[in-house]
Amino acid sequence: MVSPAVNVLRYTALAAGILYGIQHQRTLYKKQQKHKDSEEYAHKEALIRKAKEEYKKKTSPPSGVIIDPEDSRFDLEKFLQYVAERKH
Repeated sequence: MVSPAVNVLRYTALAAGILYGIQHQRTLYKKQQKHKDSEEYAHKEALIRKAKEEYKKKTSPPSGVIIDPEDSRFDLEKFLQYVAERKH
């Protein structure tokens, strides 16, 4: 037979292991959820960026001159020629 002190030690270790496992699982779940949320947010950002680009393409003037200086396709020389032509 095993002494009662050893049994108490065994069950205490078992309970501590179970509690540690539960806590560790919660930590892993939170970490996974945070990663999933950040991926979802990045995906939404990419969709918004793509929609903005498509909107710029759709609403660009028919003359082909881009008048928005924030646009990556903005060309200052073409814009100045466009403004000069409109004045005449």
